Amino acid sequence: MKKKTTITSLLARKGKEPVSCLTAYDYTSAAIIDRAGIDMILIGDSLAMVMQGRDETLGVTLDEIIYHTKLVKRGAVSAFVMADIPFGALNSPDAGVDSCVRVIKETGADAVKIEGYSANIQEVIRRVTELGINVCSHIGLMPQFVSSMGGYRIQGYENGDELMKQAKDLEAAGAKIIVLEGVELNCAKTITAETSMLTIGIGAGVHCDGQVLVYHDVFGLYGELMPKFVKRYAEAGAVIEDAAKRYIEDVKNRVFPDMDHSYMKK
Repeated sequence: MKKKTTITSLLARKGKEPVSCLTAYDYTSAAIIDRAGIDMILIGDSLAMVMQGRDETLGVTLDEIIYHTKLVKRGAVSAFVMADIPFGALNSPDAGVDSCVRVIKETGADAVKIEGYSANIQEVIRRVTELGINVCSHIGLMPQFVSSMGGYRIQGYENGDELMKQAKDLEAAGAKIIVLEGVELNCAKTITAETSMLTIGIGAGVHCDGQVLVYHDVFGLYGELMPKFVKRYAEAGAVIEDAAKRYIEDVKNRVFPDMDHSYMKK
């Protein structure tokens, strides 16, 4: 069995061995990718789309993140588990600290992920890291701020210096990991080289310390339209749909259950 992945073992790989990360939202999916050897699992607020059928992430609640993180923890034996702090749970430093503490206490997650950059968020990071909570920051294209950002726009073309400042400020606040989403390749490369944080890219190029994608995108379980940065490794949705059709036909035609799948008194 693979040893438990810790914050220490992850940071030791910076600049040496890339780190793999996928999202998961339940016991079964977490157990599958944990057995495969995934290094990190993120319970992302992306569950809004792939699990709840929403159009955006803003409706996810803290209770829902806690519920799904508990399920993932049961399946993740070795992987490092991070839980997203959802929109609205960081309205003040006190509220943010309480949200992070609650997630860790109730789920046993290894880290929280905090999206955004502001004085308020930096204060939350400082306070929770003092409590011993590992923090993963998230800058670049930020779905929780998509309205104020003017849509899903790739970052780093014109504002690379600003992204670097954000990264260094978040590092100073105590973040040990940072997700770079939708960030221009060379900008992400520079942030990776000039900070001690483990950079996890999603649409940020090959130079990050690790990569994360959404489980349902990778395995073909959600939608046909995908961002440029997504690589689909299977069409599991099509396989399941075909199997469901065959099951339906067998039931309709009384092919299933047959004698091999029935109990009969001898």
